[in-house]
This record gives sequence, C-alpha cells and structure tokens, in this order.
Amino acid sequence: MMRSPTPDTPLIGILGAGQLGRMLALAGYPLGMRFRFLDPTPASPASHLAEQLVGSYSDHDMLERFADGLDLVTYEFENVPVDAVRLLAERTLVYPPPGALLVSQDRFSEKSFFVSQGIPVPAFAEVGSREGLDAAVEKIGLPAVLKTRRFGYDGKGQAVLRSTDDVGAAWRAMGGQPLILEGFVPFERELSILSVRAVNGQVAFYPLVENHHREGILRLSLAPVQGITAELQQQAESYARRVLDALDYVGVLAIELFEVKGQLLVNEMAPRVHNSGHWTIEGAETSQFENHLRAISGLPIGSTAPVGYSATLNLIGALPDPARVLEVEGAHLHLYGKEPRPARKLGHITLRTNDPAVLGERLARLRDVVSKT
Repeated sequence: MMRSPTPDTPLIGILGAGQLGRMLALAGYPLGMRFRFLDPTPASPASHLAEQLVGSYSDHDMLERFADGLDLVTYEFENVPVDAVRLLAERTLVYPPPGALLVSQDRFSEKSFFVSQGIPVPAFAEVGSREGLDAAVEKIGLPAVLKTRRFGYDGKGQAVLRSTDDVGAAWRAMGGQPLILEGFVPFERELSILSVRAVNGQVAFYPLVENHHREGILRLSLAPVQGITAELQQQAESYARRVLDALDYVGVLAIELFEVKGQLLVNEMAPRVHNSGHWTIEGAETSQFENHLRAISGLPIGSTAPVGYSATLNLIGALPDPARVLEVEGAHLHLYGKEPRPARKLGHITLRTNDPAVLGERLARLRDVVSKT
C-alpha cells in the first residue's frame, strides 16, 4: 500500500550528488522542496545547492544520520547498494521501490524480468565459466556482446565478439565475475522512452527519443523522433507500462530500446531520471526532473508534451567557450561544476526550435563549436 509524504515543503533525501541530483534540486526548489544528499565523493555537483553528507552507502550510522527528518528518499543512479535502500525504506518512504533497483542492477536478472513480462529482448545467456562462454557462443552465435552482469556503464564492462578469435581475449579480460552474453543487434536506431508513474498510479509517457552513442557514451539525443509511427510509440509505452505495473513503480523510468525492422527490442532500463531526458528541461511542458519529484511526493504529474523540436548535445571531457554556444539561437547551456577529464560528462547543451530543419542547421553549428574545444 503506497503512502504519501508530508505535503508542505518536504525534505527529500537523494542518494548520489552528481549532476542528476543537482538537476533534481534545481527542479524542486520552485515547488518549495528541500534537499539533502549522500555521496561518498566530497564537493559533488549537487553540494553547491544543498547539504551533502559525505560517506559510504554501506555505513549504517551515516544512513541513519542521512534519514533523520526526511520525508522521502530517491536516488540518482542505480548502483546504490540495495541493502542501503531497504534500510532507508524501514525509516521513510523510498521511491522508486527497492525492487526496481534490485532488478536493474543485474543484467541477467533484468533481461529475465523483461521476458517474464512478455517484453522482447535480444537473445541472451548467463556465463559463469569459460566452458559456459563457449556454450553461450554456440547457442547465440556471433557477433555477440559479452558484458559484466553488474555495474558497467558508458561502454565499460563489455566487449564485442565478432569472431571466435575474440572469445579467449574477452574471457581473459573479463572472466572470473558473473557475465552475460547478448546477441549483437543490427539496429536501425537506438531509442529510449521515459515514463513517469505517480504514487496514486497515474502514468504519463514522453515521446520516443533517438540516441547516438560513441565509445559507449551518449553524445546526442533528438526528441521527438522524426518519422516515428504511432504504433512504435504505443509499443514502447506498452512495454514501459508493463514494467511500471509489475514493479509498483513510482518516479521516472527510462527504458533503452533498439528499433529493428519496425519493431522494438528492449536493451535495458534505468530506474531514475536519465541522460536521454535532459531535453525535457527546455523542450517539454514539464521536465523529467520536475515530474520525478511530483510523482514521488504525491503531486499531480505534469504534461509530458514536447514544445517544438529538441536536441541534447553532451559535453564530454572538455568544455566549449560558453559565449560561442550561446551565440546559437535556441541553445541552453547546462554545466555541472566538474573538473574536466577525458570521458567525463561535464555538461550538456539543449537546443530547441519550432522547425526540425532549423534544428538540424543550428545543431551542426553547435557540433562544430564543441568539436573545436
């Protein structure tokens, strides 16, 4: 049975104080919300906006201190220890629920969950030994992708096997930990759908987003997707709704998908606000961050309708000249307060227009600015 938090000026605890936590706080302050963060890294991006407790997610004394006086808890990334979330759930409201976190932290469990809900996924097999890898390759075929079952992100913890010559090297690099082998998907587009479910069960969906990765890192998102059919949007919403209902989910949920010959295969999910939804800050009636906070605090969900056409260009490793970015009409710069280093997400630019052709022209200008940093 779901409960509702204190309605007036709730104090919300966020596990993780990175850029997603920072953007949650920025969305919540106009609603009268207050925030407290817990993160093991001192001076994290969100610490500029609210109190940050510095400590381990496994430190029970720190968790008790963090929970004191909170109306509810949420999290900004899915590698928070489930035991920590369960402990906090004994003391206050926690959304999304611990069960969603548990499913999403293990790729084999996640794929198995999708299958149990009748949601199509790429072929996959559990791998626990070299012999098991050989058997999985025989079953699935090549090319395939070998991944760690837990943790890896932004292309880390995975290897593409294109021929049998790659199998031994991948095992030597990744063996000795739980793995999963997935069939390589010759997709036409990588897409994602963001959905939001409130405490009272109200559900809303954002339009499908087209995502472009390089070196395993999301570089560009386009929304709404051009040339998408109503049937494909409905298919994505159907899959998302099954997940939301099965997990009794509350908050924003991101599901990543492959488009293959007019059908969608689900790749993975993230039980949180997501990089592919950053466009919603300027490009939707209600941002994913505000809607997440509305959903978990018992407020009505806001409209997810797009406002024109949007692109999000992520700033990875280096920062462009802000003046050159802002010279481009419709560009909005978001910096996370991080020190530059290779492969690090430092900020993003949202570009919004009312004309998709104009969006393409201005995006080309912005990409030229970013490429020269």
